[in-house]
Amino acid sequence: MAIDWYMDFVNPGYEPGRDEIIVLYYFEPAEGISREEAAGRIASESSTGTWTTLHTLPPRMRDLQATVFEIDGNYAKISYPLELWDEGNAVQLLSGIAGNIFGMKALSNLRLIDATLPEAYIGNFRGPHFGNDGIRKMMKVSGRPLTGAVPKPKVGFSAQEHAEIGYETWMGGFDFVKDDENLTSTSFNRFEDRVESMSRLRDQAEQETGMIKSAFINITGDTETMERRAALLAEHDWNYAMIDVVVAGTAGVMTLRDFCSDLDIAIHAHRAMHAAFTRNPLHGISMQFLAKIMRLIGVSQIHTGTAVGKLAGSRQESVILADILREKRVRGVEKISLDQDWGSIRNAFPVASGGLHPGLVPDVLDIYGRDQVLLVSGGIHGHPGGTRKGAQAAIQAMEAWEEGITLEEKARTSPELAAALDKWGHLRPK
Repeated sequence: MAIDWYMDFVNPGYEPGRDEIIVLYYFEPAEGISREEAAGRIASESSTGTWTTLHTLPPRMRDLQATVFEIDGNYAKISYPLELWDEGNAVQLLSGIAGNIFGMKALSNLRLIDATLPEAYIGNFRGPHFGNDGIRKMMKVSGRPLTGAVPKPKVGFSAQEHAEIGYETWMGGFDFVKDDENLTSTSFNRFEDRVESMSRLRDQAEQETGMIKSAFINITGDTETMERRAALLAEHDWNYAMIDVVVAGTAGVMTLRDFCSDLDIAIHAHRAMHAAFTRNPLHGISMQFLAKIMRLIGVSQIHTGTAVGKLAGSRQESVILADILREKRVRGVEKISLDQDWGSIRNAFPVASGGLHPGLVPDVLDIYGRDQVLLVSGGIHGHPGGTRKGAQAAIQAMEAWEEGITLEEKARTSPELAAALDKWGHLRPK
């Protein structure tokens, strides 16, 4: 009598239906386990299987089980019937395709690379409230990247000091001031005080520049706290809230998406802690899948790296992430990503950040183009002339890219950029 039935979940001749979710995994079987059995175990554990054959099994179960339909070396594609999934519940999807399977002893490594989500599934989600065109209309910015900076160092300033640095950032020509991931409400910089100080200096900067100014103020906390903080932002006429989406959790982000939408507030998603499960290429979950889930549940932008700054990530990864967030239809890259048709789901901005300065701005523009949120933080605050001149230098670097000239050529008539290049050149931080 058979003990297990893992091979029942493997069928190389199976053709997935148009409404099934297709997931691409990289996997390494443990010693003594064949690739076919290991892939079957993934499909079994993430759908209708268990570790042993059962005495009775309703016939309909066969129509609900996941199917391994392609194995190519250490890569497997598994198809999941739509009926397995709770409508509009991304949390439950993760419990299946990214759940117990990561703890199975039959696998020495497992990585969820990507998933194709069919129209019948994504149609239950609302996606980003504004879309990129809506964000540009809200900020009255067109034809260039949106720009922002984090006061540095990332924590330690009082609310008033934080706002004063924000004011200099805005006056240098930037659109946004951003809290960093570990600044919420501290003894030296209470959330409410920061909102008050930032609001006052935002209004002053808008009056003096004639430009719309905004901020990504970090509301991260338990769900009720995030709702209370988002409401306070709305009371002070802010159009954005920032959430550390990985640590806040998919459920929290889903709740806040609707709450913030009712307030006409967009969500800036910081990806703090993502590298704990995205950085190892052999195990965990890919950043592109995280970005896909976040677009699905409705953030307006998420950090995607730069490939040239201080954080890990390649140029290819940055381009794939940008496509997943911005495009309506995405073509997959062999063994790296899958096709995705976003249907009516609006797009979101990739956010380039991490170790940037004016000398690297053209490199980031080459990767992402104009449709991005460009965050240059230490690279403006460390400018020899101070934050305002640092922001001006970054904008001059953007202008050089638009004009098709080198930074050195632009620097001849742009003293702020010249000073930045004198300090950093084209240094890529490590």
